[in-house]
Amino acid sequence: MFSLSMTVQPQVTVPLSHLINVLNSLKISVGSSSSSTTCKTRKHKNHASDSEPHCTETLWNMREHGLSDLQQLDELMNSVLPSLSPQETPLPLGGHTAWRTCHLSTNSFFHNKHGFTLGSMPLSTPVFSRQYPSPLQSVWTELQHWPVLVQSRGFKTLRSKTRRLQSAFDRPLESEGFTPSFMKGFLTRDKGIEVESLDSLVKNKDIPDGQQDAFKRGFAEGFLKAQALTQRTQDSLRRTRLILLVLLLVGLYGISKTPFISVRFRTTSGLDSAVDPVHMKNVTFEHVKGVEEAKNELQEVVEFLKNPQKFTALGGKLPKGVLLVGPPGTGKTLLARAVAGEADVPFYYASGSEFDEMFVGVGASRIRNLFREAKANAPCVIFIDELDSVGGKRIESPMHPYSRQTINQLLAEMDGFKTNEGVIIIGATNFPEALDNALIRPGRFDMQVTVPKPDVKGRTEILKWYLKKIKVDAAIEASIIARGTVGFSGADLENLVNQAALKAAVDGKDMVTMKELEFAKDKILMGPERRSAEIDKKNKTITAYHESGHAIIAYYTKDAMPINKATIMPRGPSLGHVSMLPENDRWSETRSQLLAQMDVSMGGRVAEEIIFGHDYITTGASSDFDSATKIAKMMVTRFGMCDKLGVMTYTNMAEQSPETQAAVEHEVRVLLKESYERAKALLKSHAKEHKNLADALLMYETLDAKEIQLVLEGKTLESR
Repeated sequence: MFSLSMTVQPQVTVPLSHLINVLNSLKISVGSSSSSTTCKTRKHKNHASDSEPHCTETLWNMREHGLSDLQQLDELMNSVLPSLSPQETPLPLGGHTAWRTCHLSTNSFFHNKHGFTLGSMPLSTPVFSRQYPSPLQSVWTELQHWPVLVQSRGFKTLRSKTRRLQSAFDRPLESEGFTPSFMKGFLTRDKGIEVESLDSLVKNKDIPDGQQDAFKRGFAEGFLKAQALTQRTQDSLRRTRLILLVLLLVGLYGISKTPFISVRFRTTSGLDSAVDPVHMKNVTFEHVKGVEEAKNELQEVVEFLKNPQKFTALGGKLPKGVLLVGPPGTGKTLLARAVAGEADVPFYYASGSEFDEMFVGVGASRIRNLFREAKANAPCVIFIDELDSVGGKRIESPMHPYSRQTINQLLAEMDGFKTNEGVIIIGATNFPEALDNALIRPGRFDMQVTVPKPDVKGRTEILKWYLKKIKVDAAIEASIIARGTVGFSGADLENLVNQAALKAAVDGKDMVTMKELEFAKDKILMGPERRSAEIDKKNKTITAYHESGHAIIAYYTKDAMPINKATIMPRGPSLGHVSMLPENDRWSETRSQLLAQMDVSMGGRVAEEIIFGHDYITTGASSDFDSATKIAKMMVTRFGMCDKLGVMTYTNMAEQSPETQAAVEHEVRVLLKESYERAKALLKSHAKEHKNLADALLMYETLDAKEIQLVLEGKTLESR
């Protein structure tokens, strides 16, 4: 802020902005009549005082800075700020100002300090009379001859704006030549526009009396049309804003649905709202096949839900939780639905991922809501699928300090201070080792039911169940397909039947036969056929003799598995294969059966060496050697089937001594060499059958077990 100061005894500093505020307030009190008087006085002084060259320059400076109104206060300043006459000035004493001191106090601090009072009231007796004029009086006296510095603000306030508006209407119009260009907009921006009435406009335009009514009517029509145009413009702007708002909302909704840019607005859903139970009346234990042991264990839970007094009369308590453990696709969810259907009680279903949310405390809240609804409808069944998602082991993690709230709430609901009478919790998981120990203890999940993959009997039942849902040939034997699908789960068998139905539809058949079922089984086990692969005659011949060698060894070895099919059709990574069909599931295998499997694996390489010579063997036996080496190594290191090393297991060969490692390797080599020699001797003794089977494969590409038997017996394939 600029300030104007002069140094005297004592020093006084007066900010110019304060000075202008005082002058403006004094100017307003004088009234509007002062303006005309000031203008006349100013003109008179300009004509009468031509000898003072600085007068015009002073007025120009005042106008340039927007302070021309101060000139009208000359007479007022002379009356308000009088100075002492020279006769009253006392002489200095000792270089200091001589003061006349009065011990009377005045009514204001300003009068005490400066010796005079602002305003038109008569001056009272001064407290301090000085020999020189007051500094403030000197400022007022010389102000019209001094350059004035006006501060420039980068902002405007309400007070300053009000002051400019008042001065704009009171100030007379000045000549454009005296106002600098940079001050014109500042001085005139807030001036109001004079509103002219219609009658005065008619008079100023000198319109005749006969045309005044027409002029007013046309003026009114134009005004109404302009008003209507303005209204239409405003309506159009409103519609445009509405359209833009709708487009913005649609855009945000689209962004929220876009992958990788998804914005999650969902805060409460799923189990936060009312949980409705499901009544499983159409699902019973009759719909569950291949898991008889699991069905028998869950039958106890069904009995308790139907007749709880039968168990409570003896003092027994219902198990609060049943944990279903097993590989994927074995029917854990179907078992839980069957329990609810058999007991005819409400069934609450929830997935473990539904309790997981980005917001803290949402998972625990959903657990509370679920159990609150279940308690209100007890007895009932709560099924939580993929339990490891919500019941995993609790760990200390600074990245997830609140991750344990959901499982803690689940633990409290299952076995906490409040009991859950009549509420059975069934959980299903593929990874029981990942569950928290507090969750699987007695009192929470009391029963742990294992749901394994079905055996041959279970697979047969499952296949018959799914074959009833499609059109099939009456000659289909489900047991044959079941024998060749070792390790298949219920879901795999359902997929097999579905693939067979699709194959029959593609081929245009009316029903599904064994051919489509075998095709679907091979497709699942080894991949689709590669009919587009162009294989030359030489490679086909090598493949035919290779696969025939496997089939001959399997057919004439005592403890080998029965042959199901032989083919030289490329499928997956292989150019051909021989599938074996065990009569029953093998829970354990003998030493003779393991040696037979090794001999069958060696049959392919032995056939190539006998027929084409040692220099023309191929790389097609690599997978056969892998399986044979694995069996031999297991016999030596795990099964104790080696006389030299004895009945001892060698789980980690890296921890064994070099002598032991060398001995193990020697015994494995011995077993493999003996197997190779047995296969060579067997093929040489059945060279004719070997050649006939290879020629049949080259002609027909695929042979089933009955056709292989006919060829080896020297009979013709009349059906082909």
